[in-house]
Amino acid sequence: MSGETYRDPWGIPHLRAGSVLELAFMQGRNAAIDRAWQIEVERHRFEGTSAAVFGAEAMSWDKFARQVRLADTARGCFSALRHETKTWFAAYVDGVNSGLQAGARNAPQFAVVGLRPGEWQPWTPLGIWLSTHILLAGFPNKLWRGEVARALGSEAIGSFAMGGRGVAGSNGWLLVGDRTLLGKPILAGDPHRVIEDPGVYQQIRLSCAEFDVVGFAVPGVPGVPHFGHTGRVAWSITHAMADCQDVYRERLRRRGSAVEALGPDGWEPADVHVETVTVAGGEPVEVEVVETARGPLVVGGPDDTEALSLRYPPRVCGDLGFDALLPLMRASCVAEVDAALDKWVDPVNVVLAADSAGDVLYRVAGRVPVRARKNQLHPVPAWEEGHAWQGWYQPMPRETVESVAVMANHADLAMPLGVDFAPAYRADRIRHLLGERKWSAADMASIHMDTYAGAAAPLLRLLRDVTGLSAEAVDLRDRLLNWDRRMQADSTDATEYARVRAAVVRRLAEHPALAPLAEPAPYPDIFLPWLFLTPRVAAGLDNLLADEAPLGMDRTELLRAALEDVAAGPGTVPWGTLHKLSPWTALPQARDALPWPDLSGDSECVLSTTRIQDIDGHLTRGPAARYIWDLAARQNSLWIVPLGASGVPGPHHHDQLPLWERGELVPVITDWGRLRKET
Repeated sequence: MSGETYRDPWGIPHLRAGSVLELAFMQGRNAAIDRAWQIEVERHRFEGTSAAVFGAEAMSWDKFARQVRLADTARGCFSALRHETKTWFAAYVDGVNSGLQAGARNAPQFAVVGLRPGEWQPWTPLGIWLSTHILLAGFPNKLWRGEVARALGSEAIGSFAMGGRGVAGSNGWLLVGDRTLLGKPILAGDPHRVIEDPGVYQQIRLSCAEFDVVGFAVPGVPGVPHFGHTGRVAWSITHAMADCQDVYRERLRRRGSAVEALGPDGWEPADVHVETVTVAGGEPVEVEVVETARGPLVVGGPDDTEALSLRYPPRVCGDLGFDALLPLMRASCVAEVDAALDKWVDPVNVVLAADSAGDVLYRVAGRVPVRARKNQLHPVPAWEEGHAWQGWYQPMPRETVESVAVMANHADLAMPLGVDFAPAYRADRIRHLLGERKWSAADMASIHMDTYAGAAAPLLRLLRDVTGLSAEAVDLRDRLLNWDRRMQADSTDATEYARVRAAVVRRLAEHPALAPLAEPAPYPDIFLPWLFLTPRVAAGLDNLLADEAPLGMDRTELLRAALEDVAAGPGTVPWGTLHKLSPWTALPQARDALPWPDLSGDSECVLSTTRIQDIDGHLTRGPAARYIWDLAARQNSLWIVPLGASGVPGPHHHDQLPLWERGELVPVITDWGRLRKET
């Protein structure tokens, strides 16, 4: 059978081929046709050549990509793949290369920046995966904690805990067959990331003689790695928040053209070479790339007072875990999903899976190094004993599911593996909503959209006892105490709560005790979102307010001042007026030109939507996809992405946005007769 491409009413591609390799070629070609601009931007990012397209503003990322050796790591990981996986990747890349020219003609962004499509290599998908996830494990949190320890002492680190809020937000839940109306398990959830245009997840169906999978692909990468349904078994993940990257303080010296690093056993040679980064509209920039026995430098160099190296699993073991992908898509039961994921490496995920026989799975998949506790907290001295990795944590945690399993980046199953977890507000709320009733797939969408702000409870509890307020502040406090705690886009009470919270955070951040942290440390720009003081105070607010005298301040006076600030402030507006969707795009002027919708939700609502500070302003972190996998009948399943199936301007570029905004999902269509065949 020759390959055939079908589309459903939302333009979602359904690809059918006679063999695995033919299907891989088709998936690669489809990515090039539907997402040419997106995947070429990602290729330039991992290769460290973005500045050649976007100019000096992309230089900070390119320097990091070169220094951390993304391209070299991708080549090494590709070399270590099994022959079958290599051949599969090569077929996918052949498909990409066959479609890039046509895809570029359909994407106007190429003409805007004068970019011509390049040539993909078999390891390019691995590089894209690396660049997409290298910062996800949160090693910049260690830079922040290192600054806190330096400025305030190591005992102050705990006051700024819950750093996981900056990368958290994903939800997932599983109900066993006894908890569903059709008697078979249901999986549902929503991965949260920075919303991008085009989206980071692509709805797709991949069908051949060996498997028939619907799920979310990452454009530029073959297969369906994170969320899929084969008809007989389904799987989904959330970020485990595991700590699997270490940062080392390095002492370096030059010896002629060579560089040496001080290790526990004395001075040792480091690898060093120079790469040249082309800059559009500017002069080329030379980047010295240095790698010690710990890992590549990501901050500083041999001539700087401080240099930091990064040690991360794919660089150490030469493996991303992609040998798991074909066995995963071939799986017909939970046991086969479980076996496939034993090969997984990075990023570390909490996995839920279920099959049509009723079996379920709840486990962590990936590799986490065993090492000293201090390694997990902040940068550690490379020259001291006791900071080397001692193998891999095993066996990875797992639990039996009796009724319901919930994963929400909180400290539950993965607790032994990390330090930065999300609070349990979302997980507790999902369990409360699931209750004891039996569910159908169609009913699940209401959980995705829940806006109850459980995280508001500690602050509101403290406000109850504040006295000595003006009449206006008393009225404000009473409104908040009677508020239904729902962060709805049309709610003015939600805005008032957010303003009071922000006023408390602002006063804490302005306290003289935190002055040493007021200006971000002089690290590269790409690390700045982890180093801004105000968001860090906001993330640790529960901890700070648990102290009756946070930072030596009178807590009651602090809350009184915050209430008075807001009561005397501007008129109240609906929450969504301040809380709008703002997707990331490689061409910001395209984003700014569009009218984006108001958003409901907040950081610790199940509908976790967050405006995050970026060096260019604000972006939105939110549900980058939603799914409901029904194991009773796959055609009962539902899914949605924030914008649309296509990255090309046209009918399917943003057609799912109104549905996503309202919390609606579209059906997973599995009947080929209901699909439109492309010629």
